[in-house]
Amino acid sequence: MKIKKAIMPVAGFGTRFLPATKAQPKEMLPIVDKPIIQYLVEEAVSAGIEEIIFVTGRGKRAIEDHFDYSFELEHTLVEKNKIDRLKEIYKLPSLAKYAFVRQPKPLGDGDAILKARHLIGNEPCAILFGDDIVDFKKPCIAQLMDVFEKYNDPVVALEKIPMKDVCKFGVIKPNKISERTYEIKDLIEKPSVEEAPSNLSIVGKYIITSAVFQELEKIKPGKDGEIRLADALKALLKKKAVYGYEFEGKRYDCGSKLGFLQATVDFALKHKELNGEFRQYLKSLDLK
Repeated sequence: MKIKKAIMPVAGFGTRFLPATKAQPKEMLPIVDKPIIQYLVEEAVSAGIEEIIFVTGRGKRAIEDHFDYSFELEHTLVEKNKIDRLKEIYKLPSLAKYAFVRQPKPLGDGDAILKARHLIGNEPCAILFGDDIVDFKKPCIAQLMDVFEKYNDPVVALEKIPMKDVCKFGVIKPNKISERTYEIKDLIEKPSVEEAPSNLSIVGKYIITSAVFQELEKIKPGKDGEIRLADALKALLKKKAVYGYEFEGKRYDCGSKLGFLQATVDFALKHKELNGEFRQYLKSLDLK
């Protein structure tokens, strides 16, 4: 079955970017001239996704407005003959079909995904979290779709990290079945270096099936009161295969200040309006 829908959980508070995120969604922070969430929507659409389901919370109205028409702005751009700018914003509402559901309380990423189940039914779907941007000619989520089409079971995006950093991430116990594809034997959240079965960390992009939703509905909240997608996948491992794919491309963790700045610099260096002047500016810096 072709994957046509994607869930994007965007209900988090973005506390690592306070005070910037006090009154605006973290997902709307711009990388050069485009918000983080637009990069993710464009990734999904480029992979063939037709419907985007945003799971939002309080203070996230700007995301909905961003993908809607703005008559006043469009009229102003026409009057000032800024046609290129008009084309950029006018295409946003028609990139995909959009739906918005609310997560009233911050009860975990698994709870957020469950809020969208009635719009998914029994179809497989993609999940893209708002922190991870992968720069590559083939969209990361499309790479996962290729694996799903082969095995028809859930697929998780993977990235190799330095072994010293495994204590910061969820990592997998892998059974390698091809160059970049693994059958996942276990998921371990933030293990010590000694306990870690590998340095393959989980990145916030997934293909899930109805079996994952069923596990999410059964698992109990953790000590923090939250339902986690990782716990549902861990439970599913005992019944069905779950795969991981070490994607091709450069990942930016835009949920961290350093990753956000790295993405800003790299994308600015490729931006048609900035690459020359900005490159010269960087060269002029006395970085000692």
